[in-house]
Amino acid sequence: MSKLFLIPTPIGNLEDITLRAIRTLKEEIDVVLAEDTRKTGILLKHLGISKPMMAFHQHNEHQQTDKLIERLLAGERMGLVTDAGTPGISDPGFLLVRACVQHDVEVECLPGATAFVPALVNSGLPADRFVFEGFLPHKKGRQTRLNEICENKYTSILYESPHRLIKTLQQLAEIAGSDRKVSVSRELTKIYEETLRGTLAELIIHFENAGVKGELVIVLEGKPA
Repeated sequence: MSKLFLIPTPIGNLEDITLRAIRTLKEEIDVVLAEDTRKTGILLKHLGISKPMMAFHQHNEHQQTDKLIERLLAGERMGLVTDAGTPGISDPGFLLVRACVQHDVEVECLPGATAFVPALVNSGLPADRFVFEGFLPHKKGRQTRLNEICENKYTSILYESPHRLIKTLQQLAEIAGSDRKVSVSRELTKIYEETLRGTLAELIIHFENAGVKGELVIVLEGKPA
């Protein structure tokens, strides 16, 4: 019976892949849809799994979705993975899942690694209600999003690249005030994992002096009542 499996992969430490994910990759699917077949190939080799792979990423997902639906309707079982984390969370996946729902193709999402969860819980900021913003636009719409985030009364979570981190923290400080609390986690689950907490002003100074390396998650305090 046709089915699409969404299979989370480790965000750093390979030990974080679940037993269920390994079994699904080995036994449940015919083909792996991979954001980067080279990176996924390394993971599959590490796990001792040999499966056909197809590239499925942000540059071809619009073109590939209809073709994949045809194959799924014909009875294939596919597993979607991204380079790291859960498919559909700031990564390809939404378009294919939506199309599966529209065509009554069964979808099963396995639980697993997602970078923003440990960053939020480790931040020391309220986690009972929060807003996940993912990556901000680089240009068009960026200022509007920043304004909305700074006005939000709940904790906000953003993904950011190393070369944009200081600029983003500075922009947040200009709107929210330099004393707004913030947490920045980098290299989650890896050897040099680090979480820094303080005000926007304090973390701007830290990263200006220490430099910025690794993948980053920003967790911003909500606007005080």
